[in-house]
Amino acid sequence: MAQRVVHQVGQVVAPGCVPLFVTDGYQDYLTAILTHFGSWVQPMRRQATGPAPKLRWLPLPALRSAQGVKTVRRRRLVQVQHRVVFGTLDRVQHVLAACGWQINTAFIERLNLSLRQHVAAVGRRVTTRCKGEDGVRQPLALYQVYYTFCLPHASVRRPLPQPEPTHGSGSATQWRPYTPAMAAGLTDHVWTLREVLRFRVPPWPQPAGV
Repeated sequence: MAQRVVHQVGQVVAPGCVPLFVTDGYQDYLTAILTHFGSWVQPMRRQATGPAPKLRWLPLPALRSAQGVKTVRRRRLVQVQHRVVFGTLDRVQHVLAACGWQINTAFIERLNLSLRQHVAAVGRRVTTRCKGEDGVRQPLALYQVYYTFCLPHASVRRPLPQPEPTHGSGSATQWRPYTPAMAAGLTDHVWTLREVLRFRVPPWPQPAGV
């Protein structure tokens, strides 16, 4: 699974781009990252005689990877350790500082929690645990559309030109709800679930010129 995840990342990044990876302490991620973002290197000779050194698979010079390893005791977080696996701590922090971030896995953990809250089939303690692959893929596909088109995100919301009064005695609305699809320019409004279910998906691949 780790190999598949990193492979999909490598398929969507720009040619020659080596992203910064921040993971937890799961060791298979390191193997997958090194597999996809490494190259064969011929080591230099240390002696004038003897067989030539064998080729070695080493990480790309631009590769940067760090870990956020958590220690949990009695279901409580007691410690978080930061480890730099590829690159240096200064290079990792330089990339993260440009966005105001630090070494953590908050984004992927937030996504995992959102999946468990909206898709019961992947929950850890639910009575509707799926019993087949299709039972997971179908609700996940529906949730992906709902998450992108129907669910407003505070991180992409837009301020209103003028605050709008609300019904009742509440404070005026200052933000326009925005979804990831609106931020990407795919639509101009927040979709309803009824609109998603009634949307007619065009055939794929579409004819040329359509």
